[in-house]
Amino acid sequence: MRKDGWWIVPTLTFLGFSAFIVYSTWAAFQGEHYRFGPYLSPFYSPELLGSATAWFGPKPAWFPTWMPFTAALLILWAPGGFRFTCYYYRGAYYKAFWADPPACAVGEPRNGYRGERKFPLVLQNVHRYFLYLALIFILVLTYDALQAMWFADASGVRHFGIGVGTIVMVINVCLLGSYTFGCHSLRHLIGGRCDEISKRPTQFAAYKCVSGLNRRHMLFAWLSLFWVGFTDIYVRLCSMGVLHDIRIF
Repeated sequence: MRKDGWWIVPTLTFLGFSAFIVYSTWAAFQGEHYRFGPYLSPFYSPELLGSATAWFGPKPAWFPTWMPFTAALLILWAPGGFRFTCYYYRGAYYKAFWADPPACAVGEPRNGYRGERKFPLVLQNVHRYFLYLALIFILVLTYDALQAMWFADASGVRHFGIGVGTIVMVINVCLLGSYTFGCHSLRHLIGGRCDEISKRPTQFAAYKCVSGLNRRHMLFAWLSLFWVGFTDIYVRLCSMGVLHDIRIF
C-alpha cells in the first residue's frame, strides 16, 4: 500500500554491502600488494604471519599447502565480526538481505518471527566481546598511521614525511575510531552501569562523548566501511605501480 520509494534504501544497502563483501574477500585471498613503503593495508594489519616483516615471520613450514593462507585471513574475522554483529548493521542487512522487514509497514516474506533469542541470531550477542578486539585494532591502525609518516631513503635511513597515502591512512583510523567509539556496547560499558552518572564527572564526560558519536553511528559506519576499502585499494594500486604516491613534504 506504500506508494513511495521504500525499496530504494534497502536496495542501495544491499548493493553497498555486496560490493564491499566481494572486494574484501577477493583482497583477503590475494596475499600480495598490501604493502607499499611505510603503508600497510588495513585488511592485513596486524600482519601476524606471511612475510619477513610480519610480527612472527613468514608462513610456517608446517602449514598445510592445500589450505588458503594470507595475513588477512588470520585477522579479518575480528573486525568483520564486530561489524556483522553491530546494532546498526543488523537492522540494515536484516532489511536489505532478509527482508525482515524490508521497510516500515511493508510485509515480510514469512509468517513467523523468531527474533534474536533463537539460533543462529542469538549469536549476535557476542558483539560486546568483539568490541574489545575492535578497540585493540584501533590501536594497531593508529600505529600504522604513525609509521606511514616515516619514509626510508636509498640508504635505508628513515625520515619524517607526509604523503597522500599518509593522509589516506590517518583519515582511515579517524573514521574507524569514530565508528568504534560510537558503539552502543561501548556506550553501555561506560555509562550503563551507573544509576546517577552525573555524579561522576569524568565518566559522564566520556559517556557524552560516546553518545555524541553514537548519534552519527550510521554515518560513521558507512564512511568507515567505504574508506577502509579505499585505503586497501590505494595501497594496492601504489604497490602495483598503477598510482604514484605524491610526497607532500
